[in-house]
Amino acid sequence: MEQGCERKTPGTRPVTAEATEQRLAGRLRRGLLAALVAAAVAVPLAGAARPQAPAPPPAQLPPPAVAGLDATYAAHRANAAEAARTAAEHGYRNHAAIERALAERQLLYFDGRGAGLVTEVLGDLAHADRVAVLVPGSDTGIDTYARFRATAVALHQRLTREAPTGVRTAVVAWLGYETPGTLSPSVATTGRAKGAAPELRSLVRDLRAVAAPRARVSLLCHSYGSVVCARAAGGLDVDDLVFLGSPGTGADTAADLRTRARVWAARGAADWVEHVPHLDAALFGTTVGLGTDPVSEEYGARVFSAGDGGHSDYFAPGSLSLANLTRIVLGHTREVTR
Repeated sequence: MEQGCERKTPGTRPVTAEATEQRLAGRLRRGLLAALVAAAVAVPLAGAARPQAPAPPPAQLPPPAVAGLDATYAAHRANAAEAARTAAEHGYRNHAAIERALAERQLLYFDGRGAGLVTEVLGDLAHADRVAVLVPGSDTGIDTYARFRATAVALHQRLTREAPTGVRTAVVAWLGYETPGTLSPSVATTGRAKGAAPELRSLVRDLRAVAAPRARVSLLCHSYGSVVCARAAGGLDVDDLVFLGSPGTGADTAADLRTRARVWAARGAADWVEHVPHLDAALFGTTVGLGTDPVSEEYGARVFSAGDGGHSDYFAPGSLSLANLTRIVLGHTREVTR
């Protein structure tokens, strides 16, 4: 049989190679969705039985203001120091060491209970003209905070080097919600994002009250963090909304986010999230799966180049991804490579 000829079976319509390929692709998609649904139902929550260090409740303070910003930092530093002492007394030495380090930083919020919540500021927030807020994905807590903070440090250093004369910058590392485990049912639904969205909106309002008038605010959302940002998008006063290595946002299109912000998306060539099925299905009153791929044409985001990096490489020093993120935050959007 010559190449490209149709295969025929007596009594049936001709089956083209294209039709066969589409049928196989459909089976693959259904299989991937079935695996996703099974994981959402059957996979135990990673680390659920792991004991967590005890900690005092967070400091109760009014919303931050320019005049009282140093006092806000000091109160949360004191709380982190107390949490470190408590953890050490109960034998959690590594955890205590992390909290002692946090007690030396500019903390806009700290809660050492459970997996932990931290909002850290790098730079002079009260005078910043450009503010970047980083929202992390799964498996991020106090015990893994160092790797998240490293992304904020890399961006802050690059912004400091490249900001035009007279333009001041700040980066906010926002671990403001209980992130899902990578191997957990919650990572395949918007449940955690729904709970986190009001907190993210509150943070952005606080930043607007503290930063320089008409400051440009960009939200950089990694992995499951993109689901959180998408859920909050309609109520966020931000200029740019960036999805990095997103498994889906829970929205079908960028227009569905109902935001005035520019919506960007990127995925590194070696990012495993490319193989996550971008589908969703109703299951027991819950939607499992996160929908349309944000870097797809049908989603409608501004897709930019992220280079050859993997899922954890978007803020790697010297990377194309970090260069483009810096351009977005600074407002140099015409220089972003697409």
